[in-house]
Amino acid sequence: MSKRSRTPRRLLMAATTTSVLTLALAACGSGTGSGHSSAMPGMDHGNRPSSTAPADAMASMPGMDTAATGNGLAAARDGYRMTSGTTGLPAGRSADYRFTVTGPDGRPVTDFTVDQTKRMHFYAVRTDLTGFQHLHPTMAQDGTWTAPLAALRPGTWRLYTSFTPATGSGEGKDFVLSRTVKVSGMPMPTALPKASGTTTVDGYTIAVKGDLTAGTAGRLTATVTENGKPVTDLQPYLDTYAHLTAFHQGDLSFAHLHPETKVNGDHGGPTLTFHAEFAQPGNWRLFLQFQTAGKLHTAALTLHVN
Repeated sequence: MSKRSRTPRRLLMAATTTSVLTLALAACGSGTGSGHSSAMPGMDHGNRPSSTAPADAMASMPGMDTAATGNGLAAARDGYRMTSGTTGLPAGRSADYRFTVTGPDGRPVTDFTVDQTKRMHFYAVRTDLTGFQHLHPTMAQDGTWTAPLAALRPGTWRLYTSFTPATGSGEGKDFVLSRTVKVSGMPMPTALPKASGTTTVDGYTIAVKGDLTAGTAGRLTATVTENGKPVTDLQPYLDTYAHLTAFHQGDLSFAHLHPETKVNGDHGGPTLTFHAEFAQPGNWRLFLQFQTAGKLHTAALTLHVN
């Protein structure tokens, strides 16, 4: 090969290398600035590393490009970060999970807006979408929150915190941040039940209806019956007759469905209406919580979104 023929090839190789490097730097820059994260194990891209960042950073890539849309898969967003020194929890017994929410200035946030009677909502779900828990942690004066988790099964769990800052740059903005934690022991995965419009819990039957399309707002209804008869004595729970949370089977994206049914004393039911919007198609695991006679019930079913 002559010297003249080798020169264009070298220039082409150099241009290709430069293009690849430019794309890589652009991807890294966008992930750091917007709090993008991976889906399942919880990649943690933020402005400052936290105590569990190395474990979170070894996550898989699916879902990374959707973290900034509010699906709860990032530990950081818009300068706000969920930090925790806890990377593992024991199996088979209750345990406290402590965490802090820091603001863009790196300091713990202590001023939150009350949403559905609480300043902080906390959710725990295993990666196979079993073992759902919805808690309301307490905050110490230094901004450390403590969530008293009931006994957990072995495996990887994703822990979500939902809040609205009352001051600062994020004032009035709803945030859902999350981290993962390992629970000791040998995990025994449970297959997700097939999509179904009905489920039962504590003697109550819940029928869910709604023709939903990903990325489009729609309406979903849940009807509660007992022994075939309509239930009309639902009590308010968190300022509503039912609290509905959903998680995507593919990457554990978070969705909170907002109730539209107005509260009228202890006379809720049988049909409840929710404003529903799911970011992506596929199976979603729904957890519907409602209260009767002072007892909280949690019903679970799988919903398919087109």
